[in-house]
Amino acid sequence: MTDDTVADLDAVARELDRAHVFHSWSAQSQASPLVIASGRGCRVWDHAGREYLDFSSQLVNVNIGHQHPAVVSAIREQAELLTTVAPATVNLARGEAAERIVARAPEGFRRVFFTNGGADANENAIRMARLHTGRDKILSTYRSYHGNTGAAIVSTGDWRRVPNEFARGHVHFFGPYLYRSEFWATTPEQEAERALHHLRRVIEAEGPTSIAAVLLETVPGTAGILVPPPGYLAGVRELCDRHGILLILDEVMAGFGRTGRWFAFDGYDVRPDLITFAKGVNSGYVPVGGVIIDEPIAQTFDDRVFPGGLTYSGHPLAMASIVAALDAMESEGIVDNARAIGETEIGPALADLADRHAVIGEVRGEGVFWAVELVADRETREPLPAAAVGRIKAALVERGLLPFVQDNRIHVVPPCVVTAEEVAEAMAIYDEVLSTALEGES
Repeated sequence: MTDDTVADLDAVARELDRAHVFHSWSAQSQASPLVIASGRGCRVWDHAGREYLDFSSQLVNVNIGHQHPAVVSAIREQAELLTTVAPATVNLARGEAAERIVARAPEGFRRVFFTNGGADANENAIRMARLHTGRDKILSTYRSYHGNTGAAIVSTGDWRRVPNEFARGHVHFFGPYLYRSEFWATTPEQEAERALHHLRRVIEAEGPTSIAAVLLETVPGTAGILVPPPGYLAGVRELCDRHGILLILDEVMAGFGRTGRWFAFDGYDVRPDLITFAKGVNSGYVPVGGVIIDEPIAQTFDDRVFPGGLTYSGHPLAMASIVAALDAMESEGIVDNARAIGETEIGPALADLADRHAVIGEVRGEGVFWAVELVADRETREPLPAAAVGRIKAALVERGLLPFVQDNRIHVVPPCVVTAEEVAEAMAIYDEVLSTALEGES
């Protein structure tokens, strides 16, 4: 293939995209996305062969890395056998996928309702909670993202909720975030205690018997990788138990290796009633998500119709990709790698960057799930302005690193298969950009 042909492919891709593709969360005339043609491991390329180190995992979902051969092979083999089948039928791949998933869940979780992604996983968990309890309200935090379907987007706390508030029965509260505490806390213990007091008062004010569930991201992701302080999640569980409220833990982003554990909640003293997942369960190779259901809730629908379903629930290609992905993650020690690389490489390297760059206000995270909070002033913790963050993002891409940038933060979220050498390569790029991108600013 000639250089001219390669250039033509990039040009054609851009032209077709501008002409026909409507991009999410974008003003269409301002969208100027990269062309991505191929990938392998922690790297992607455009048609011209320009390489990017993917420290975004796309949308924090490519946990196993790009083009893992075992997963690609499983999808190909399933496609040759049976490409699609109605969800009301029995399919071996679907049963095997469900078996692999519940094997990682706490005891008492035996069934999985499959969806097409994380948003409709949360949507259906909310439906199950309401039907099981006979109550209506769903409590969730302001700093959260739960997806872009009807109830999921209204459960979301960030700005995307506001133009989409068409669903009923949603109440928001503040979760813990010590760096920008809503509770004047100065220690993790204070933050947990005061955040729990706040939630208790919200429950009391809303009426406990009106609340079906509390919906939480175990570790809020898009909102800032907000690792919960010790005792917080256990305290939420206790409040739920006291009032007969279900606890739904959203593991869509944090699950399946991202925190260095199979589920993020494995690191905390908490057992949910419903678990939602997507992204890392098969690294997004085929769209899929689901709800893992505790047995008492599943039994609600033994003799009562569950009024929910999706044409592609348990799609065979997605199921085959789950089986292959989870088997490979186990046999290759990928979850252990995520934990170790976070402890020995990413965490120390980001702490070193924070020591040397005044623009970094805080670093937090675990596994391959980290946030670098950028500030204009460390004393006041004033967030770095959007224009400056935009320059940093552009400079990172220019130097061959794909970042995940949200508000005033860089989220350091490579695939779970990332190596120490790739971490060092990325840190050198972060270091260079933070040293040069803001030159001349006071």
